[in-house]
Amino acid sequence: MEEWSSRLGFILAAIGSAVGIGNIWRFSTVVGQNGGGAYLIPYLAAVFLIGLPLMILELQAGQRTRSTVIAAFNKAGGLRGRREGEGNGEAGTARSPVRFAGWIICCVMTGIFSYYLVITGWTFGYLAFSVTGTIEPFSAFTGSYLPILFFIFSGLLCGLIISSGVRKGIERTTNLLVPLIFVLLAAMIFVAVRLPGADAGLAFLFTPDFSVLSDPLIWGAALGQAFFSLSVGYGTLLTYGAYLGSAEKIPASAAIVTIADIVVSLLAGIIIFSIVFAFGLEPAAGHELVFTTLPYAFEMMPLGAIAAVIFFAIVFFAAISSGISFIEVPTAALAETFGQSRKKMAALVTGIAILAGLPAAASYTPLTLSIQGIPILDAMDEVFGTIGLSITSLLIAITFSWFFDPKTFWGDLSGRHPLIRALPFLCKYVIPVALVITTTFRIVALF
Repeated sequence: MEEWSSRLGFILAAIGSAVGIGNIWRFSTVVGQNGGGAYLIPYLAAVFLIGLPLMILELQAGQRTRSTVIAAFNKAGGLRGRREGEGNGEAGTARSPVRFAGWIICCVMTGIFSYYLVITGWTFGYLAFSVTGTIEPFSAFTGSYLPILFFIFSGLLCGLIISSGVRKGIERTTNLLVPLIFVLLAAMIFVAVRLPGADAGLAFLFTPDFSVLSDPLIWGAALGQAFFSLSVGYGTLLTYGAYLGSAEKIPASAAIVTIADIVVSLLAGIIIFSIVFAFGLEPAAGHELVFTTLPYAFEMMPLGAIAAVIFFAIVFFAAISSGISFIEVPTAALAETFGQSRKKMAALVTGIAILAGLPAAASYTPLTLSIQGIPILDAMDEVFGTIGLSITSLLIAITFSWFFDPKTFWGDLSGRHPLIRALPFLCKYVIPVALVITTTFRIVALF
């Protein structure tokens, strides 16, 4: 199995997976819709108490099994069978329900990737518009069929990168894009916070309203955002962990990735809400905030044309760095399972994702495809990006904390930091309970 060329290459790839549209498009949306600073408390709690431990668990699962998601879950089933005296590993796997979990994750990931490409296409379209100085209103953009063309282009680009392999495809791309994202964010911060009225945006983002913390839906939204942003529960980090050498210290690397992800989310929030409040725009605009509200602001800003190019370059680069990690999960798993080449499986998964995502892409065109009045894109985000992701996270947490011998999986934790020693308990009990509760509230809220 191919490995990362260096620890830095792995960390940048993991940051690239975590830092994506979730940090900019989705983070600004849920912050705006959930009361600004009030949302940060459950979000940070979800990141450190659930997201980070699950990230460590997932990376550890990949490193321990040296397998992609389908084979890794098969091995978990085999270990369970041997532990219970059911015979050899194959017999244990055949009787264990967790053998299906890898396939479920591949299906959910393909679903997420298929609608994620729609937003990625929007970011590419607006980057192209900003470069040419012809940014048009979102209503005009979705009143055409350009979203479908940009959607297909984004899918083909991600598929092409993944087909090149771990080092030449994923690592080479993230080594370029991730540092560039941070450089461009720094440039945008300098512009945004100097705008008159930007302080109101900062107050909105960082001043909490403790009265809303009793709402379980806010905690559910925070948990979903933590998973979406950190890329935990996707199987992505399990797959990336399989490419790690046995000597890599996972907790330290996971902490770096988590902190980098939070920093990008907060920087993006500072940029977006500084601009929104500086020009008296609506912070709770929803999914169209980045594509409707901000372009209008860029038109009124000093050097707005340059700011627009920088901003949409950030969003597009972040979208691609995460998109390639999403498609890597089913591509690598199918290649390993069926013994086929990476290029063939990348082409297959890309084709399936494009076909599955076409209705979502068309939901924001003159076709306006919807289900009971809800655009298909929004419905897919709820089904796959929130509920589906909670389910796959639950499968990962239960399987690798209950079906593996803890001493074999975690190693010797004696003498380690108390937070490290708490990982088995958090992953085995706290995370599954939190996922079940928040997912249940989310499903009930839909009806």
